[in-house]
Amino acid sequence: MEITNVTQTDLSEILRIERLGFTAEEAGTKEQYQDRINKLSTTFLVARIDDQVAGFVVGPATKENYVEDWMYENTPDNLPEGGNQIIFTIAVDPKYRGHSIGSKLLDAIEQNARKHQRESISLTSLDRNVPFYLKNGFENKGVADSEHADETWYNLVKKLD
Repeated sequence: MEITNVTQTDLSEILRIERLGFTAEEAGTKEQYQDRINKLSTTFLVARIDDQVAGFVVGPATKENYVEDWMYENTPDNLPEGGNQIIFTIAVDPKYRGHSIGSKLLDAIEQNARKHQRESISLTSLDRNVPFYLKNGFENKGVADSEHADETWYNLVKKLD
């Protein structure tokens, strides 16, 4: 497996994996993902196995500490240095789950965040996925101020030293 930066040619596979892992209300649209590829190419990582997209992680580096709902509609530009690494989405193709790809993607985005002197990595998660993030060194900071997809989300943060 190799982890690389995203390219426009990955879009169809990213959308396929997104639809397999999220409800229609939760999932990003084609237009949102095109925008994310254009604006976040340095913080949009793709895991590949035999040249096939097996999973991905994406989000902006911002001054905000937490994911905010407006970010899903208006992708912020990445800060060149400092700030916080936000994760909008981490998703793994179901046929590759159970092989630590999600954890390896988190490790890769953390290495990138440390290289650019980010203070933390932050994401929101549904309750059922919180144990995965806790296992990967995140702290649960409680219920997020989010109305995304009309669900209860939790803020998870990993401080970087």
